[in-house]
Amino acid sequence: MSSNPVAATVASLMPRAKEELTELVAFKSVADFGQFPRAESEGAARWIAEALTAEGFEDVALLDTPDGTQSVYGCLPGPEGAKTVLLYAHYDVQPPLDESGWTTPPFELSERDGRWFGRGTADCKGGVIMHLLALRALKADGGVPVHVKMIVEGSEEQGTGGLERYAEEHPGLLTADAIVIGDAGNFRAGLPTVTSTLRGMTLVRVRIDTLEGNLHSGQFGGAAPDALAALVRVLDSLRAEDGTTTVDGLTGDSAWDGLQYDDAQFRADAKVLDGVELIGSGTVADRIWARPAVTVLGIDCPPVVGATPSVQASAGALISLRVPPGVDAADATKLLRAHLEAHTPWGARVSSEQIGQGQAFRADTTSPAYRAMADAMAEAYPGQEMSYAGQGGSIPLCNTLAVLCPKAEILLIGLSEPEARIHAVNESVSPDELERLSVTEALFLRNYASGAS
Repeated sequence: MSSNPVAATVASLMPRAKEELTELVAFKSVADFGQFPRAESEGAARWIAEALTAEGFEDVALLDTPDGTQSVYGCLPGPEGAKTVLLYAHYDVQPPLDESGWTTPPFELSERDGRWFGRGTADCKGGVIMHLLALRALKADGGVPVHVKMIVEGSEEQGTGGLERYAEEHPGLLTADAIVIGDAGNFRAGLPTVTSTLRGMTLVRVRIDTLEGNLHSGQFGGAAPDALAALVRVLDSLRAEDGTTTVDGLTGDSAWDGLQYDDAQFRADAKVLDGVELIGSGTVADRIWARPAVTVLGIDCPPVVGATPSVQASAGALISLRVPPGVDAADATKLLRAHLEAHTPWGARVSSEQIGQGQAFRADTTSPAYRAMADAMAEAYPGQEMSYAGQGGSIPLCNTLAVLCPKAEILLIGLSEPEARIHAVNESVSPDELERLSVTEALFLRNYASGAS
């Protein structure tokens, strides 16, 4: 890549990128203020605002979104008459989970085995750095040829919809000719990939009550209805014997006709234990990109340590349902809640509450922006052609932007390839991927500005 001036500039900026990502990772910016201080998220937002200001962005602002978090916005003017490109990332991160499971502290960037470890390195603080690197490289080699808007969200991982609602209330703020969402990832490190579909999602909290209070299991067990046992029955009803998601009324037989995911490679990427079967039917790509998937994220019940011999009066769970393109997330939510009620045994009282939702997304891969991106990826990854893949995760803002900017071309790239282990312990980013994708984005902006394809 070094023969290309843009690539050479990005390479020279990588030590600075590591320093900046180290600073950004140090903020414990989990947008669940019951677990982590609000000040940590606000500190990360200020860091990004200062970085944008230093790069010449105008109208830099901390946007107070309706869910109580902050998103960061700025606009970098380009040549008169130039196209406008919106760059997206998010600075909020998933909780670190079991910090003892991390080889090094989750909020301290560390390097080993050629990767940079820390919560948010790939998802998606690294995306913020990727955008900055691309713009700096262009500024050093003739200037940025488009108007750039940047939006960095503060609650994407929570799914609480703050930025979506803010954008709907300020419909002109994020309008653009093209939108680059820097929150996806290559299908595999070194294989340049654009994500063309996203599953939508809904989060539902369910609670089951059977008694006024816990009872002695010896005195009442066997006749008194156990809320925890009822909950287990309900949760089990969400999967067939082979593990296929089974929500009454929700179809789950769609097929994926793009890039396929080899079973053995998936087992290796997912680190499935020897002898444990994969769940569901169809190809792996069908299961993770084209079909619904339910996951029990957590259960409210007594922990084993300190448990007493009691029949439980109440129990609850948090359930995630991923929905494929073509399925309305609101309709899926209704079906899920109806299923929970229908499968609650023994006349137990059941209540459910939706706490998050995002629609699925499908891109138009025939647009000029995709041709510009394909050329950019071929140059940044010599010998490779751009691949199209699905993404099992959700980025709720995508559909909001598609509605607000119906003519905009939306592309999804990013740093979350399988080795990154996003959302898990020991999340990491490949500095080589960060470098090549920063070059890709810079070249894309230049290609898109000139109309080259």
